Formats: sequence, structure tokens, C-alpha cells
Amino acid sequence: MHTSNISFEDYEVEVLYNSRLKNSYIHINAENAIIVKTPYRSHNFVKNLLNEKKDWIIKQLYKNKQRKKIVVRLEDEVLLFGTIYSIDSSEAKLLREKLHRLKKPDQQKIVKAYDAFYKELAQEYLAQEVQKYASIMQLEFSELKYRKMRRRWGSCSSKKVITLNSELMKLPKEQIRYVVIHELAHLVHMNHAKAFHNLVSRYLPNAKAIQKELKISRVLG
Repeated sequence: MHTSNISFEDYEVEVLYNSRLKNSYIHINAENAIIVKTPYRSHNFVKNLLNEKKDWIIKQLYKNKQRKKIVVRLEDEVLLFGTIYSIDSSEAKLLREKLHRLKKPDQQKIVKAYDAFYKELAQEYLAQEVQKYASIMQLEFSELKYRKMRRRWGSCSSKKVITLNSELMKLPKEQIRYVVIHELAHLVHMNHAKAFHNLVSRYLPNAKAIQKELKISRVLG
């Protein structure tokens, strides 16, 4: 895969070239980053595609600006399963302990404590969810990994390695469930063709609605 950047209007567009793709796609995340995935290594093609979809892009960028973001006060609150909890709550016990252990805490150390909290929670909660649905779907994966990712909720490699974003712990459980089933389905279909979506919907009937909610902020691999 080859990566480059081009300018479009007042935005910097990240272009990911992948010869295995059959079509070209435009994705806009919650931070208004524009990402183009295409099999064609041509700046002119990408610019034409962006101009062709200009009205849609501007509309999506406007929607993002209007959307109210969830803001958590560090050291006072924590976002967990779609709900904001007080740092004094039982749900935040592990995080509270991590924050108390900090010596001369600054913003960077506090953020790292939050990241470590989400990762530890992910290793426990997501492992159970993946094992549960792998059993239900009668599928096997080779390895399960967790890491904080800016642009993806999860991914599944051709070697059956599933990687999940530790930030998933901030989402409602139904959305987490969708990502788990989505990545497990890639063990059968390594693309997003109709058969893939049919498999996901078999285990989560409202999959399409959840997918739209998730695509607002990150890519689904």
C-alpha cells in the first residue's frame, strides 16, 4: 500500500493506494480528516473524484461541525460504554488507582493513565466478547491484539489476526458488539461485499444502522 497527500479546498487529503481494491472510496472521520482509498495511483484521478463528490464532502464536513461531541473532564470523569461516570464511581476504580499513583501528574501522564485503563479493560471485556461470538459464529482466529488507533475501530489480517481499538471501551455495548462481529466476519470474507454484510446481519439484525453511527468517527477494517 502506498500513501500520499494532496490538497482539496482548504483540506489536506490522505490518499491510500491499494491495487487490491476494485473501487475508490472517500471517508471523512469525526476530526474532518478526508481519506481516499483507491487502486489508481493518479493524483488527477483522485482530484477528479473529490471534485465529483464535492457537494457530498462539504455536506459531511458541515454535519461533523454541527455534531455535539462528548467532552470528558480529565481526572473528574471517565467515558465508559457510552456513559460518563464520575471518577469516584466504582466503574472508575482502576483508573482512579492509576491516577493516584502518578507522581507530579501533567496532561500527558494523565492521558496515558486513561489509555492504560481502557487497554486493560479492553483486554478483559473484548476478549470475552470475541470468544463468545467466535463460538456462536463457529469461527477461529489466530491472535487477538489491542491498541489505541486514531482511524480504525478494528482490523482482521489474512493471517486471522484480529486487532481491536482499546477506545472501543468508550462506546455503547451494542456498537462494540458490532465491531467484534464485523471483524470476525472477515475471517470468512476479506472484503465488504454483499456476502460479508449478510453474514454480519445474520448475527446482528440492525447492523446497517450501527455501521452508520460508527463510520462517523473511524474506519471499519
